[in-house]
Amino acid sequence: MGSSILNIEEVSIFQQDETIFENINIKINKGDFIYLIGKTGSGKSSLIKTIYADLELQKGEISVGGFTLKNLKENKIPFLRRKLGIVFQDFNLLQDRSVFDNLKFVLQATEWKNKRKIEDRIYEVLEIINIKDLIHKFPHQLSGGQKQKVAISRALLNNPDLIIADEPTGNLDPKTSLEIMQLLLDLNKKGNTILMATHDFILIKQFPHKTLLCNNKSIRSIDVTGMSIENIYE
Repeated sequence: MGSSILNIEEVSIFQQDETIFENINIKINKGDFIYLIGKTGSGKSSLIKTIYADLELQKGEISVGGFTLKNLKENKIPFLRRKLGIVFQDFNLLQDRSVFDNLKFVLQATEWKNKRKIEDRIYEVLEIINIKDLIHKFPHQLSGGQKQKVAISRALLNNPDLIIADEPTGNLDPKTSLEIMQLLLDLNKKGNTILMATHDFILIKQFPHKTLLCNNKSIRSIDVTGMSIENIYE
């Protein structure tokens, strides 16, 4: 595949006094597409928050996008997050701004200064996602699928080393979920590395890729071929 994008070695993750994971190991290489699955409360979100330094790493080693997270200084976190593109289930768009201004806000927040370069990059990502016609729309004027496409466009702005999609189809109907899934797969084919947390077992079966299961404070690789949702956690 190529060079390593994310390395997690002997990591334990805690929330208050609760242990979420014990001694987990994960490696994601450039160009990978990996599913992260598990029951509600199994730790998927805690892992994702740890990767983008929203939850402090207390034990073990994580390197991502050229950063080592153990003892990462707070003033370095914004630079780490520029290496990551996060796609949230609930879109997280600014309701009082157009699509263009939502994307402009992200670029300005990550210290893009040149007005022409900002505009060019926004048009470029909207062209990639094929939603240039939405550029002046506001979130309340968009369907759920359109909002998620804007969120994916936002995640691409800074050419991230890793796209983390956290339940990207969770609020969408089956037809739109399929459309968003196809979009993520197309981005992967173009070289983007993607880690996708999901509950959508139908999509996993329809578009098989390496799958990591969060269960009993551990994470292991599983082969979902021939498995049903009923026996996957056994």
